[in-house]
Amino acid sequence: METPVKKKKRGIQYFTQETEDAIILYNQTTDSEIRSRLYNNKIHYAFFKLTENIIHTFKFYYTEVDNIEDLQHEVITFLLSKIHLFKPEKGAKAFSYFGTIAKRYLILSNQKNYKKRVDTAPIEILEESESHSYNIDESSYNERLSFFIDLYIEHCTQNIYELFPKEYDAQIADAILELFRKRENLDIFNKKALYIYIREIIDAKTPKITKIANQLYDIFKQNYIFYLEQGYTKF
Repeated sequence: METPVKKKKRGIQYFTQETEDAIILYNQTTDSEIRSRLYNNKIHYAFFKLTENIIHTFKFYYTEVDNIEDLQHEVITFLLSKIHLFKPEKGAKAFSYFGTIAKRYLILSNQKNYKKRVDTAPIEILEESESHSYNIDESSYNERLSFFIDLYIEHCTQNIYELFPKEYDAQIADAILELFRKRENLDIFNKKALYIYIREIIDAKTPKITKIANQLYDIFKQNYIFYLEQGYTKF
């Protein structure tokens, strides 16, 4: 396979429907030349940017390789080895699917390599290392959850009127989703305060808010269980 070109113009969306279509075509053909052209021209840059963003966003810096670019190449190679498993007919989106398996690979690699560092560390710093290792595990779980929530918000927002055909219901649902969108900036820890916050966005009775919130929760729960079991979302 020819060495792909990594550089593209900045300021463009790197993982598009064109990328997904190219992946589907790649899986549908056995012609090595066609596959090579599809990968080099349509797929590699999307994988390159996806892995780059995930590594730096979630700080996956515990690695056996000499530098981050080597780690990135390792993850891209892993994605290519799994490309045949992408099944759009199951409802998966390429960006979500490959983003999820890249994160899973990096989480496992990060934890494994951190453990190696702890195992070979001088005895006087083992206690501190074990404490940090716990934080790594907890952080990895939180990162996976946050990643899923972002996909969940995007899915519900884009399909709001399919999920809630009535205009009023959709407005309430969007107000609830706004809590998720601003979750990092909110300092609210009790149910009553959350209802007040929602009512500041839209005038709605508590039973109505509860009903829509329960519907959103059902969507979240079903898809999150699938995500944990399968490693990718159906969004």
